[in-house]
Amino acid sequence: MKQSLLEQSQSYGTWCSVPLHRSPSLVVQPRLTPNIWVRLLTLLNPLCHDEALLLCQHSESEWVAWIPDHGEAILSIEQFCAEDNLIEA
Repeated sequence: MKQSLLEQSQSYGTWCSVPLHRSPSLVVQPRLTPNIWVRLLTLLNPLCHDEALLLCQHSESEWVAWIPDHGEAILSIEQFCAEDNLIEA
């Protein structure tokens, strides 16, 4: 069976922080998947939360996400980072 283009490509993000015992060059980038929470690097409005739930991949570098007290938004992978306790590499 053929896979869609989005299923074939893997989207990777950045960690919000690097553990003290690891060098940033040795840390594997987190693999982004739907249904994980990520931390927003900038708030979309002053009243929204600083976390977002990834819903689905929109393009190679964008995700549709739900943000509490804001709603759905399309986020660039540069607008958020992954918490090490919320996602597996």
